[in-house]
Amino acid sequence: MSVSVGIVGASGFAGSEIARILSEHPHFDVRVLVAASSAGTRFGDLNPHIPALADKIIQPFEVDALSSLDLVFVALPHGKSAEITSALEGGPVVIDAGADHRLKSKESWQQFYGGPHMRAWDYAMPELVHADEADAILSGKQKKADTQRKILKNSRAVAVPGCNVTAVTLAMMPAVAAGFVSSGSLVATLAVGYSGAGRSAKPHLMATSALSNIAPYSAVGKHRHIPEIVQNLQVCGAGEIEVEMTPVLVPTSRGIVAVVNAATDGVSTSELQEAYSAVYGAEKLIDLSPAYPQSGPVVGTGRAQVWAGVNPNTGVLTAMTAIDNLGKGTAAAAVQAADLAFGFDECLGIYMNGVL
Repeated sequence: MSVSVGIVGASGFAGSEIARILSEHPHFDVRVLVAASSAGTRFGDLNPHIPALADKIIQPFEVDALSSLDLVFVALPHGKSAEITSALEGGPVVIDAGADHRLKSKESWQQFYGGPHMRAWDYAMPELVHADEADAILSGKQKKADTQRKILKNSRAVAVPGCNVTAVTLAMMPAVAAGFVSSGSLVATLAVGYSGAGRSAKPHLMATSALSNIAPYSAVGKHRHIPEIVQNLQVCGAGEIEVEMTPVLVPTSRGIVAVVNAATDGVSTSELQEAYSAVYGAEKLIDLSPAYPQSGPVVGTGRAQVWAGVNPNTGVLTAMTAIDNLGKGTAAAAVQAADLAFGFDECLGIYMNGVL
């Protein structure tokens, strides 16, 4: 089966990473590459590391060129996707790697992003545990999350999670599903690679500013991914929960390591790890790490490393996740959702081996 594919935003980091994964996919055939700022440019001139697509010429956006395709990935900054996705409605399957279709709450969208709120699409996190299946998973009666996978199968409109959202959600989801953390505050600190800020040239992203610098940003409740994390954890069964999140740019191109702390009431590390094993033990793209996760082993892959433990002196839970922000954090998640939407194995074409 051959699925014709277009990528809008193909010159950006996320779009080019989607192209890299699809260049070796056995069923997805990249036909059209779109980027308004790079129209007329040979794709290989921007991305010499993807020789399979090097001779394709980047096109301007034209509805007719995309509407006849089977599948279109959109990888644009927030507020830019909606016009494209609206124009393609009723045509190809569309997978949006931007933020425009993630949030269910109009109020949260307007508070953190601003502008018109778009309808939330099916959410591209197959591993997301829903509260009504948590007991079956934790007891071993059900091997892994199933509800979200059923939603994504045959979906025609999919929203890819934010990269930081994926890291924090995967870190905390088993603890929330098990009821170890159901309300109160989570404190998340994330070391984030510079590619998460996009490919556009900005003074603070230049090598002279970045190579010897560690820079926190969007602290004290300002980060746009906060309401999406809350939305996910409430799907898992959380009540009123707050997220205090501080991402920190570190001098590496790719990767996220999230460290999340939350108070618990008498939970032991062994109980906690049993819950994490029940939730993630059958997940092919999530590795339960015996040691603290590091970004190096997952860079270039669609995998995540997760670890969790409890400080017996304080009762504070610490959970950690390592992902590639362009892999499981964006492009690999998009391809995983596309695989499900077209009835393929969800790991088909996704890189499992790292580059270290």
